[in-house]
Amino acid sequence: MIRFHRVCFHRASLSPLCHLSPPSASPKLSTLRCARGRRFMTSRSASRLSCLAPVSPGGGEDGGGSSSNVSASVSATATEDDELALGTGYRLPPPEIRDIVDAPPVPALSFSPHRDKILFLKRRALPPLADLARPEEKLAGVRIDGYCNTRSRMSFYTGLGIHQLLPDGTLSPEKEITGIPDGGKINYVTWSNDGKHMAFSIRIDEDGNSSKPIVWVADVETGEARPLFKSEDIYLNTIFESFVWIDDSTLLVSTIPSSRGEPPKKPLVPPGPKTLSNEKSDVVQVRTFQDLLKDEYDADLFDYYATSQLVLASLDGTAKEVGPPAVYTSLDPSTDHKYLLVSSLHRPYSFIVPCGRFPKKVEVWTADGKFVRQLCDLPLAEDIPIASNSVRKGMRSINWRADKPSTLYWAETQDGGDAKVEVSPRDIVYMQSAEPLAGEEPEVLHKLDLRYGGISWCDDTLALVYESWYKTRRTRTWVISPGSNDVSPRILFDRSSEDVYSDPGSTMLRRTAAGAYVIAKIKKENDESTYVLLNGRGATPQGNVPFLDLFDINTGNKERIWESDKEKYYERVVALMSDQKEGDLRMEELKILTSKESKTENTQYFLQLWPDRKVQQITNFPHPYPQLASLQKEMIRYQRKDGVQLTATLYLPPGYDPSKDGPLPCLFWSYPGEFKSKDAASQVRGSPNEFAGIGSTSALLWLARRFAILSGPTIPIIGEGDEEANDRYVEQLVASAEAAVDEVVRRGVAHPSKIAVGGHSYGAFMTANLLAHAPQLFSCGIARSGAYNRTLTPFGFQNEDRTLWEATNVYVEMSPFMSADKIKKPILLIHGEEDNNPGTLTMQSDRFFNALKGHGALCRLVILPHESHGYSARESIMHVLWETDRWLQKYCVPNTSDADSSPDQSKERSDSADRVGTATGGGNPEFEDHSKLRRSLL
Repeated sequence: MIRFHRVCFHRASLSPLCHLSPPSASPKLSTLRCARGRRFMTSRSASRLSCLAPVSPGGGEDGGGSSSNVSASVSATATEDDELALGTGYRLPPPEIRDIVDAPPVPALSFSPHRDKILFLKRRALPPLADLARPEEKLAGVRIDGYCNTRSRMSFYTGLGIHQLLPDGTLSPEKEITGIPDGGKINYVTWSNDGKHMAFSIRIDEDGNSSKPIVWVADVETGEARPLFKSEDIYLNTIFESFVWIDDSTLLVSTIPSSRGEPPKKPLVPPGPKTLSNEKSDVVQVRTFQDLLKDEYDADLFDYYATSQLVLASLDGTAKEVGPPAVYTSLDPSTDHKYLLVSSLHRPYSFIVPCGRFPKKVEVWTADGKFVRQLCDLPLAEDIPIASNSVRKGMRSINWRADKPSTLYWAETQDGGDAKVEVSPRDIVYMQSAEPLAGEEPEVLHKLDLRYGGISWCDDTLALVYESWYKTRRTRTWVISPGSNDVSPRILFDRSSEDVYSDPGSTMLRRTAAGAYVIAKIKKENDESTYVLLNGRGATPQGNVPFLDLFDINTGNKERIWESDKEKYYERVVALMSDQKEGDLRMEELKILTSKESKTENTQYFLQLWPDRKVQQITNFPHPYPQLASLQKEMIRYQRKDGVQLTATLYLPPGYDPSKDGPLPCLFWSYPGEFKSKDAASQVRGSPNEFAGIGSTSALLWLARRFAILSGPTIPIIGEGDEEANDRYVEQLVASAEAAVDEVVRRGVAHPSKIAVGGHSYGAFMTANLLAHAPQLFSCGIARSGAYNRTLTPFGFQNEDRTLWEATNVYVEMSPFMSADKIKKPILLIHGEEDNNPGTLTMQSDRFFNALKGHGALCRLVILPHESHGYSARESIMHVLWETDRWLQKYCVPNTSDADSSPDQSKERSDSADRVGTATGGGNPEFEDHSKLRRSLL
């Protein structure tokens, strides 16, 4: 499927983020000052809060506003006298950073099914901490707001406005959806198939809490909205599903059962001990999942909140219950809307894996809720191997064919789900009608030797089947004829998924009258060939140049019919807009939606019309941070000492002149990646012309503080042949960082003693390792929400498939915790108190801080109450920015850490600079000059 940037089509539901209990007065701080004879000090504020929740790193869509807990102002730097007061409350970063973060976000867009209207979904900037502080239940890998009976901390829209897309490409004046209660929080916005109505949920605030969500519908023509149900006591249960359109006037709604009473109460005396047993000696390896069920009481709570009653509701107000109450996880109407594919979970539950591996039943119902047949009842899957490409046994990826009225297809593994088992075929794809005749067996559609990855349907003559294998990075695309057994499948593409230069692009889909999406066939005048559209990123050594190719599916011939501007702009194809007709699309009637941006111009959307290639701009969003509109951006290339070509994006502040301003303090922010080949690792990804989007915790915020930003310098960890990438992790990590630092210093834009390193999650792991193993490169570090001791994640981490016992040395040598005694540069650790990401338990930062403190390191630990792996609340984010800015101003800009360093350490840094310059430059005078410059500045 195509991924849309800020634009969605037909269904525009928000992924659940999360909610929550009264905010504490401040983050928990632990500090240690040990340089130059300063006294040791630890300061802990509020005790660790339990029972709180998560937000994904990108989840900044909900509410905003400030809190009384946030200090009105704060100085950019802290003096020694300030140190004792640093744990007394939330702080604000300098105004130049704060103003960017508080800028209102642009609305999200959703096009109507007929592509004649655009829905603007309005948002606020950042939620207050009080939203995150609501109580929640952590059950089976899901965090639940029990009061609303929703996922915790759900993001929401604040308003809906419809614009007609006029023939000349302009938008009509906005028609606001009316009738929505003041302050209503809007979720799960979905168009009816005919585009005449929209359905969505609304929550309202009552007594400081959001109410349970209620389904509303709006008439698109009039803009009037009203509740779907006549009764005010029918509430949505959105733990897994919300609602789906069955036809243009009927919805199937997942509701809280009307007979449900109060939540089960935890017994004062437990019925018995918690017991886990493996008396059959089964091999069960699981990663470090969080928020698992702890006991039978948790299992009862999970049932209580997750159980739904399905209700068929018509726009005329009639409603009826269908099916028994159950933990329904998905509801999918068939293409002809005559059947439903219904999935549900049931007991026995597990205490060691999340709900996605619970026993799962998949059934076929009629559209009016009558049981037809059971497709499968999958058992509890605690034993899925940790190796990449391992899967659950039995039927999986069960879906409706998009090009048929009511035909099902699915895959079944032939290797028991274990990627380490060698077998051919590895997966078989089957197909069967919703109601097969008696004795009719499923039809074998295709056999695969790699792992099945999905199908793009077109018709009985054409479908594309995808398979891949992570270990080798191999990916293949097959052409099949689903309706012709006598036509042999053939391979269309067979390539490395890492080789972005050879990526042919993905087929574009058109929306059918039934609301399904199929491959768009294109018809050229006086040409009987079968053409499809390939939408590609267009990766090149100069950066991405997206394209649209007209591709002959039989001969493989290509014709480029659209390409992004290469000089100033970055453009890409977002969606096919001429997709309402059945059958082939005529080339002369082609209409596509594209986006366009530059280094300094934010994303706008355009219509491209054939045959005359007329271009019509349809949005005109203001610049989100005009104070940085003239920032300088350059994609730079340089070489690691082992010959691997690396890239990074270098940002410089507006108005910066290297000849006048000299070298700047620099923030190096990155995230390592694994590769199987040096050639793939050397390829350029991204575009030099992309708009510099700045998130709420982005390193680019420090452009406003006159920093140079080295964003995303590639840190490839390569394992060629039989070698695993992590076998030489530290060596390759340090070599990549040395090359990047060498390059920005050679350019004269970064002062070599004023370079800070930082990262989030695996980037935090990188940061700690660089401070341990390449201390000469950086003045200080900022590590957010990381994992530092890999022995605490013994059954794999990131893309490492080996266990601690299979690769003990790798686990130990990669762990910066084991090298805590080597870290001498100041390091700031930040972690959400309720981190729910596998592997990055808050304990990781706690224990790493204690290890650092035990060796006299200059370090600081900030624990953010109520925050998860990513940070969401305005108070938390502003405080993170204040902490980061303070750290940079204190230990990078003046680099007081140099004064704290011993002469031996200073000599080590200088000597290393010589080594880096020589090794990287290979005798090139430019690199030799760089070494001299670096020594003189040091």
